[in-house]
Amino acid sequence: MADQLTGRILIIDDSEYNRSLLARQLERRGHSTVTAAHGRQGLEYAQRELFDVILLDLMMPEMDGFTVLDQLKHTPQTHHIPVIVISVINEIDDVVRCIEAGAEDYLTKPFNQTLLYAKINACLERKRLRDSEQAYLNAIRYELELGRRTQADFLPTSLPQLTGWEITAAFVPARDVAGDFYDAFLLPDQRLVCFVGDVCDKGVGAALFMALTRSLLRAFIEQAAANGTDPLRAVAMTNEYIARHHRASRTFSTIFCIMFEPKSGLAQYVNAGHPEPLIIRADGSVSYLTTTGPAVGWIADACFTIETTTLRAGDILFAYTDGVTEARTRNGELFGEERLLSAIATAHNQAFRLDVIQQAVMIYTGQPQPADDLTMLAVCRCRTD
Repeated sequence: MADQLTGRILIIDDSEYNRSLLARQLERRGHSTVTAAHGRQGLEYAQRELFDVILLDLMMPEMDGFTVLDQLKHTPQTHHIPVIVISVINEIDDVVRCIEAGAEDYLTKPFNQTLLYAKINACLERKRLRDSEQAYLNAIRYELELGRRTQADFLPTSLPQLTGWEITAAFVPARDVAGDFYDAFLLPDQRLVCFVGDVCDKGVGAALFMALTRSLLRAFIEQAAANGTDPLRAVAMTNEYIARHHRASRTFSTIFCIMFEPKSGLAQYVNAGHPEPLIIRADGSVSYLTTTGPAVGWIADACFTIETTTLRAGDILFAYTDGVTEARTRNGELFGEERLLSAIATAHNQAFRLDVIQQAVMIYTGQPQPADDLTMLAVCRCRTD
């Protein structure tokens, strides 16, 4: 008896004698019991109260055991409860029917008490293992949700409002937490800074690295602006910090960072190993902004050169992560740059809506969620006419 598990057991049987007999026998072994005189009553009890095992008769008035079993297994709050069928029916087809419907086991009346106790004990062990697994999964889901909410704090809740400019972004994580990041903000002198990044890993590790990289980059940019130095040096400073203090992780991030002079449209940028952003001109032509250095965190003392470009009225900067071009169909075919350019042309005819590009990617893959984080940022210098 030392290893005997106890539980709360629902007995569904139309025979008062059988209900009383089973209840007495089980209660002597430490179980608590509730009895139901017919199937409908048993279902009501099962949906209203918590039970560890259900003992179910098949031949009952109002609602037979087959129907009860089917409804138990198709109701979310009861489908996980182990059901042992106890019946005078011993036809193999009926036994198979019950097992296929989800019953844990089947005993014929008159039943052997020792065998019944063993089957109940086995059901209790399996249920408690499932309950423990479910509690563990719920704890993981809670931690991931907490991580998702915390990570969301590292992304902008709103984008800058700047006369003559329009900034839009799209962010679709592949998992609860993501390795992509982006930001857009104004410096005290009203210069506009934008960046997009992509950590090389996925999952919780990538999310933690994303939070570190994004926080360092933003802090170094603001510090440089306050000290009167070049904010784009922040990319190199971020690289040095990560490369020197986080070598063991061997994780790195691609980053594209650009700073605009709103009045002139002049822009300076650093592209640290990131997919080359595009400039979509007012006439629809497209050019690429070249890479200017390695990914951030890969090697110390890396050289990041600063390049310049200009956004004229009607021009658009489009930056994205490789979750866009490397999105795949089920058979592994990439979305690719040609399809991206086609989607951009379509979006360009619709006030450059990023959801048009996002929809094109998702339709191509045929999946409800991307396999990799998908992030896009567009900066448009509006026409003056």
